[in-house]
Amino acid sequence: MATPLEFDPIERAGELWQKRWPGEDDGVYAAMRAVTSIMRAHQILIAELDAVLRPHGITFSRYEALVLLVHSGHGALPLSKIGERLQVHATSVTNVVDRLEGAGLVRREPNPRDGRGTLAVITDSGREVAARATEAFNASRFGIAAVPDQELEQLFTILRRLRVDAGDFGVEPAGQRKRDAVR
Repeated sequence: MATPLEFDPIERAGELWQKRWPGEDDGVYAAMRAVTSIMRAHQILIAELDAVLRPHGITFSRYEALVLLVHSGHGALPLSKIGERLQVHATSVTNVVDRLEGAGLVRREPNPRDGRGTLAVITDSGREVAARATEAFNASRFGIAAVPDQELEQLFTILRRLRVDAGDFGVEPAGQRKRDAVR
């Protein structure tokens, strides 16, 4: 780990931003600091999560796909559904499934409901890796143990608004969740 700086570089950047563009309202400066902090937090979390997953031989995107398959009704999902749920491009799904298949953690099967489609099916080894990796994530509190539970809930709520505004999903009525179809 690098030697910590003696100042907060994001706060310093905010001060310099404010001096360079003095006519902006305080919301602009707060937005710049918040976004820069989120980007740095992303770097920190990816490094932490990758370190947790390294002993299990998978990356975070492969972990997400395995967990999605574990939680599906039959341990299988169409590749298109995986991309939709993980909100990634079809090429990324193909790459992830190729890697998982190469490691023996999933296998491909024809989709019986769609003659042209393919299912990713989790193997017993895939279930074991997902379980061990999840135990490691739980033990590490997903790399965000420094933030108290109540603040994590607040953070989730704040970032959820950003995701809704970006069109990631529609807002569902309070207390109601749509039941996902497995296939």
